[in-house]
Amino acid sequence: MNTSTTLQGPAEAPSEARHAAAPRCRPAWRAPLIVLALGALACALLPEQLGLMTRIFVAALFVLSLDLVVGVAGLATLGHAAVFGTGAYAAGIFALKVMPDPLAGLAIGIGAGGLLALASGAFLLRYRGFTFLMLTVAVAQIVLSLAQKARDWTGGDDGLSGFTVGPLLGRFAFDLEGRVAAFYALAVLVLLYYVARRLVDSPFGLAVRGIHENRARMAALGTPVYRRLLAMYTAAGAIAGAAGALSAQTNAIVGLDSLSFALSAEALVMLILGGAGRLSGALVGAVVFTLLHHTAASINPYHWLFVVGFMLMAVVLVSPAKAWGWLRRRAGAAS
Repeated sequence: MNTSTTLQGPAEAPSEARHAAAPRCRPAWRAPLIVLALGALACALLPEQLGLMTRIFVAALFVLSLDLVVGVAGLATLGHAAVFGTGAYAAGIFALKVMPDPLAGLAIGIGAGGLLALASGAFLLRYRGFTFLMLTVAVAQIVLSLAQKARDWTGGDDGLSGFTVGPLLGRFAFDLEGRVAAFYALAVLVLLYYVARRLVDSPFGLAVRGIHENRARMAALGTPVYRRLLAMYTAAGAIAGAAGALSAQTNAIVGLDSLSFALSAEALVMLILGGAGRLSGALVGAVVFTLLHHTAASINPYHWLFVVGFMLMAVVLVSPAKAWGWLRRRAGAAS
């Protein structure tokens, strides 16, 4: 009896050590719940800035979709505005021609963004590096040109306007103060952030991260690299389409700037500011950039980009990961 106990002791010790050393996975709902609490608190404390809050939520959702492409899949793109604008125009045209229900329009925007990402990604993902980057710009310019020429549907240079969005869930009408729009955008952001978190933490998401780290090794292990990247690219396009649909519904207008190269570049700047590959960095970057834009542009509308330039230089010299690590160490030392 004693011998049995003695033999089991050493065997159990390594097992306990392995369990103690195993990484703890955070629940996927924790970060979205924090975003929900912070967003609701900001809307409650700043009722006169609900329009700005809505802009932040839409921008955060758009940059979140870009992080799936750039940070998770490792695909450098400067044409992500194409799927955003497609979702915006699809939702606006649906509200104008078919029905004004916001949830149906949101679904149409998601479908349009995902469909464009699927169609363009099937061609783009056969290329890599600089060729892929330039082809994404080309696709965005083609979509912009089509929207500009299809005046009967998109309004051309004047933009798509004249549509109204019906009450949310048949009860909550979009008010002039922007309260319904802000909480609607926040709810969609939280929901799709949870979906993105589950997607990235799934075996599929881990495989895409592996492709980002070492494409040749993942291919040698039998991973269908092209199909995995296409699926992630399509999912990111669907989320960007949702952001475009939100923008159209909350602003009641869609302009050609929603398809512009400048919007793609701004989204990439936001992602760099917050840190790519962590999802939460996309939200932080969107908040920082939008607040900076709103504040600095109100002070000096001609030279506010200098501030953004200095911040980008700081991010290049000191990465967000190092900055967060330094802050954690300082917080630990203070406690």
